[in-house]
Amino acid sequence: MSRSATLAGYLGGFLLLFIVWHIAATTIVHSALFPPPWPVLERFVVLIEDNILQEQIWASLRRIGQGFLIGSALGIPIGLAIGSFRPVRALLEPWTEFFRFIPAVAMITVSVIWFGIGEESKIFLIAYSTIFVVIIATAAGVGAVAKDKTRAALCLGANRWQVFALVALPATIPYILTGMRLAMANAFVTIVAAELIASNDGLGKMLWDARLFMQVEDIFVTLLCLGMLGFCADRLFRLAIRMFAGRFNPTI
Repeated sequence: MSRSATLAGYLGGFLLLFIVWHIAATTIVHSALFPPPWPVLERFVVLIEDNILQEQIWASLRRIGQGFLIGSALGIPIGLAIGSFRPVRALLEPWTEFFRFIPAVAMITVSVIWFGIGEESKIFLIAYSTIFVVIIATAAGVGAVAKDKTRAALCLGANRWQVFALVALPATIPYILTGMRLAMANAFVTIVAAELIASNDGLGKMLWDARLFMQVEDIFVTLLCLGMLGFCADRLFRLAIRMFAGRFNPTI
């Protein structure tokens, strides 16, 4: 499918979303609880003009970026080690599976006890919600490397390190990016929960304040921002996955 056709599909999908939203808000649900799109878009413009929305978005994205990079930077080498060495897998895989099923939301109280209500606790939660998804995806990628490629490299005289660096690692990159893509969704969920509990700014804080004062338009502006930011981040990861998969691992 061409880029223009893809873009037209995206625009058509969003247009359909707004049409369904308008119909539901005007015929099914009371507008005081579920406002139509136009008042929400008007409020969106006002918040942009007052430079309020930009500040809240930047605060949340800054925390997401820092925690996501930390979690990915730790998760990738751990995943590579788990996927490459059986003793490491036997040692670390139980830890990964154990903590993976403890959601980041359940760790909010622990993070506040350890780091207080400042930035460190939120960054910790984002890193926590990121690391285990990246570990599992990376380890799966190492295990999925075609054995014939490894044997061919060894037959051509490559040593174990060269096989890893030139064959296994490039073929694993699409899996790593897929894990990071999934982890980014976790990061967005976690940052909203973290900012709801204790924060002076951010989209989660904005959502909480809007709920307290029954500013329904602000609630939907926040939801729109979260959805659009997540959509854009997901498209970037999908583009990167296609680029690397086409070059290093065309089976994906």
